[in-house]
Amino acid sequence: MSDTVFNELFQRRPLVGILRGFRRKQIEPIVKACLAGGLTNLEITMNTEGAGDQIRAAIDAALGRMNIGAGTVTTDQRLTLAVEAGASFIVTPAVIPGVIERCRELELPVIPGAFTPTEVWQAWEAGAAMVKLFPAGLGGPDYVRSLKGPLPEIKLMATGGVSLDTFEEYLKAGAEGFGLGGPLFKRERIDAGDWEWLTGQVRSYCEIYNAFQNA
Repeated sequence: MSDTVFNELFQRRPLVGILRGFRRKQIEPIVKACLAGGLTNLEITMNTEGAGDQIRAAIDAALGRMNIGAGTVTTDQRLTLAVEAGASFIVTPAVIPGVIERCRELELPVIPGAFTPTEVWQAWEAGAAMVKLFPAGLGGPDYVRSLKGPLPEIKLMATGGVSLDTFEEYLKAGAEGFGLGGPLFKRERIDAGDWEWLTGQVRSYCEIYNAFQNA
């Protein structure tokens, strides 16, 4: 079990926007649109071309109002690049012991990806700040509910297939965090520069989350 605690920005609204494969020039307007909608956490995947530079650009654009992390951190080399770029949290697609251990040494919050009960338990015991349940859409909210039954202490971040239509069901099932990629960052909208649409999407997710927490 991890004793790493995310900062207030993450605790207030644990929704993580996931950027994969976008262009450097799109980062600043994406960050601004997300901030306008209320998002406070953004992940840039390390298999994106120029990921380190994009992380730095996002940090500059966020002006301290957003956590900027690195995703798809599968190797020590990628972790080093992410750390050098200033990433404030790390996300992996699977349980990768070497990456998790080094994050613990660096006191850097790490969210490993897992799916089966065994993987989820191993990730948590290795020191995960939260476990990314991926792909969450494969099992849906019912699978989250099933995992939380015997493992209520493990904080799960549902990732993969969490749409506006299913978001509230994942909340009801007990997920504590959410990774939002394709359903939030629709490529055709981003490529068209439809930042008003993006702000609206972010706001919709945030409003659902806030309403659930305040119910």
